[in-house]
Amino acid sequence: MTMNSPTEDGVFSPERPSPARMYDYFLHGTNNFPVDRAAADQVIEKLGSTLTRSVVWENRNFLVRVVRHLAAEHGIRQFIDVGAGLPSVDNTHQAAHSVDPKARVLYVDNDPIVAAHGERLLEGSEGRAKILTADLRDPDSIMDSPVTQKLIDFSQPVGLLFIAVFHFIRPEEDPHGLIERFRSRLAPGSFVALSHLSTGESPEQEQRLMTETYRNSPAPMVYRTPEEIGSLFDGFELLSPGLVAPGLWRPDAGAGESTKRFLSAVGRVS
Repeated sequence: MTMNSPTEDGVFSPERPSPARMYDYFLHGTNNFPVDRAAADQVIEKLGSTLTRSVVWENRNFLVRVVRHLAAEHGIRQFIDVGAGLPSVDNTHQAAHSVDPKARVLYVDNDPIVAAHGERLLEGSEGRAKILTADLRDPDSIMDSPVTQKLIDFSQPVGLLFIAVFHFIRPEEDPHGLIERFRSRLAPGSFVALSHLSTGESPEQEQRLMTETYRNSPAPMVYRTPEEIGSLFDGFELLSPGLVAPGLWRPDAGAGESTKRFLSAVGRVS
């Protein structure tokens, strides 16, 4: 998911690479330009396909399974996807609407290109899917936005999604405090889903390469231990199977597959 601004002025431009469009390219989407594909190919060349396309797809499939499960088994009819990137290629609104076409979805990203380019991707959603430009680090700007307030009823349960985004939050930005600020605004019966880069089975050399690659970006990459990731769910009731790799969270059929670079879980608000 994206946490970087694509341009200095926030203006849509096909001449400069966008993290959101690069992510779309990793997913084999078509909402990207040659400049995005060239930049993404450089990242793939440096980091390899496991740390790019494979982990992106594992997280996307996790998101789809979570949304469908929460909608079908727990009756969740409204979702907020924070750090969402472009709403394309098997994304949240498509998963939610496969269960209930009236489900409401808010996409949130701090990348202005998402709103500039993404609205046309939501044509046909009949106003049940919207995009908000806001930052994970400022929960109130998300929860109190008129866009959010019009679409989401906080007196009812919400599915709040943080897929592959919290590893852009530095320790000094208080990830636990951010989670708590979101949770305090959610009705009982809401759920929080999160996936995060983990040190658990990631080779140290690979961790150094990833960290160095993102070191000079507006949002440097932060690996966390399994214990640190698990602590982000303190106070939540974890759904089975608990904290596991995204590919192993309720796989659709048979044994799931995983790159073993991420950990994920879904917690219920009581």
